[in-house]
Amino acid sequence: MNLLIELLAFAVAIGVLVVVHEYGHYSVARLCGVKVLRFSIGFGKPLFQWVSPKTGTEWTIAALPLGGYVKMLDERETGGAPIPVEALPHAFNRQSVWRRFAIVAAGPVANFLLAIVLFALVFATGVTEPAAVVAAPAPNTPAALAGFDGGETIVAVRAENAGESEHVRSWSDLRWKLLGAAFDHKRVVLSAKDAHGTSDFQLDLRGITEKDVDDDFMSHLGFEPGGGKLTVAGVQPDSAAQKAGLVVGDRLRAINGIPTDNATAFIAYVKSHAGVPVTLQVERGGPAASKLEDVRIVPQSQRDDATGQQIGRIGAELATQVPSIDVRYGPVESLQLGARRTWDLAVYSVRMFGRMIVGEASLKNLSGPVTIADYAGKSARLGPSAFLSFLALVSISLGVLNLLPIPVLDGGHLLYYLVEAVTGKVVSDRWQLVFQRAGLACIVALSAIALFNDLARLIHF
Repeated sequence: MNLLIELLAFAVAIGVLVVVHEYGHYSVARLCGVKVLRFSIGFGKPLFQWVSPKTGTEWTIAALPLGGYVKMLDERETGGAPIPVEALPHAFNRQSVWRRFAIVAAGPVANFLLAIVLFALVFATGVTEPAAVVAAPAPNTPAALAGFDGGETIVAVRAENAGESEHVRSWSDLRWKLLGAAFDHKRVVLSAKDAHGTSDFQLDLRGITEKDVDDDFMSHLGFEPGGGKLTVAGVQPDSAAQKAGLVVGDRLRAINGIPTDNATAFIAYVKSHAGVPVTLQVERGGPAASKLEDVRIVPQSQRDDATGQQIGRIGAELATQVPSIDVRYGPVESLQLGARRTWDLAVYSVRMFGRMIVGEASLKNLSGPVTIADYAGKSARLGPSAFLSFLALVSISLGVLNLLPIPVLDGGHLLYYLVEAVTGKVVSDRWQLVFQRAGLACIVALSAIALFNDLARLIHF
């Protein structure tokens, strides 16, 4: 069943993104008076064809759905057959350089516009997210050095020396604001509320390296969602947890006197105490008759497959219930936030790709169709908001990828047109052929790396 959901979600995602991208090319070509011969979703053998009696465009759905194309009237692609004189003004190659530029750029632009709309829909319809309550940070992390003890609710962020405070609505909102500041290696001031009032905390992000800016970015800073309840959801047979008497439903309040409300911090503490007795403060019973008990437990020492080191495990499954908030915006603000989120993600994608080229970021960040299908299925199961956000993210990635100055991609053609606009001369067919071969080699190499990463994630090697 999960495989079926993944395949359906993947098909919907790819179908929507390809249609939007190619319709961007098609619509601007029509506006510029260029005749479009074929609009194809997919490659290879046509499964469905229909010719518009009004425009003469052939609409096609082909057998291989991983992409699509718009074929326009062009003297260079007729195989030597002459084009009627009256049709020449509608040929793509007869258009001015800026019209050709606009037609080619319209595809990626359409992907960015789609992302803005999708994000705006998510912001306008509302989404439930973890509140910006922080757990007790790990020692020597930027959050700990800033003075956070855990339990504070971050309400605003601003640059250290200038700028207005930006309101923080949720954990996701906080993450995006800190991500932008980390890219610029800034110091920021976080305003946070606790039981004693509102205080300012100076967070130094100048030491954050490019390798730290990944999926675990907030963990590198020492930030984890807090303020919730950490509960035992399962106990493995013959485990340290069972021997110590932990049972399902126990609420973990502290470990060795350190308050705990976050699974990540709790697990990290247990891992660092292999074979060393620790004392858990456990809350048991219902709300009317709850009581606190101390449970002494010795984490079992096991070898970590990733690092080869001995780590501690207690054999308990944990569940975290963190405070959540319903985030909803008005129509205008939703569009503004959608545009900003799209811009931030596009800039992040470009920076990350550049760092992969110069070796500052791992090529493992590249993903292929298997990973996309996996995330499509997971986001679809989480609900409409998650799937729309995923679709917007992939749409941005597709737009950025197509704007890269690699021949055979839209960005390569745009580079040709810029050269033509500056020099007044069209890039020769000979050089275009050389660049296309080099560009094709780049695309094949990137595809191979992405497929390898997919397989590595799938079979864990």
